Amino acid sequence: MRIILTWYPQVNRKKGIWLILTFGTEPFLSITRKLIPPIGGVDVTPVIWVGLISLLRELLVGSQGLLSLIILKNHTLG
Repeated sequence: MRIILTWYPQVNRKKGIWLILTFGTEPFLSITRKLIPPIGGVDVTPVIWVGLISLLRELLVGSQGLLSLIILKNHTLG
């Protein structure tokens, strides 16, 4: 929902239900916005965070992830 909300920069995210939707994500996104400003008026920071979280998840628990390989190795040794 937060990614879709970035498509509408005119929405006041400090009022009503929008405040509830943005409360948990705004601390992360505001830091990222300092590094990567909006492109063409569109805030891309939520997309960047989704990509980073997906990459981290895949690296850790994906089929070839570190934790998956450790568990598999321990299973075959034990």
